[in-house]
Amino acid sequence: MIARKSSGVAVEDFAMALGLLLRRMRADAPTELQEFSWTQKMVLSRLEKDGPATAADLARAEGVKPQSMGTALGLLEKMRLVERKAHPTDGRQINIKLTARGITLRRNTKAATHAWLSRAIAELDRQEQTTLFKAGELFKRMAEKS
Repeated sequence: MIARKSSGVAVEDFAMALGLLLRRMRADAPTELQEFSWTQKMVLSRLEKDGPATAADLARAEGVKPQSMGTALGLLEKMRLVERKAHPTDGRQINIKLTARGITLRRNTKAATHAWLSRAIAELDRQEQTTLFKAGELFKRMAEKS
């Protein structure tokens, strides 16, 4: 009989497994995107999903300081992935939006990531797939609580 792992070891193993999975998923991303910070990747994703937003809104949504968001946006803007546009109803605010180049990069990244993940999941049996998808629901719930 295999001894059960202590809580600390189980948490450490779980964190390591998540890290390995994220690194593997990033490895299939376009080379250009592999050098981005997690915040920059999440900004691109959020802008694609939710549309234009102010830098302050993005900072709040990602839980980072406005100065950190400014740095993240600066690189994305320099690479012509995002651009600043006047807010449509409030002239005092500036919205950040994806450029055509940013949209293309997001689509290519998403396609590569989903292709790899689909292949990896297809190698699991039905019971493992069911367990994995249930775990995904738990991950989301855990992340939303923090």
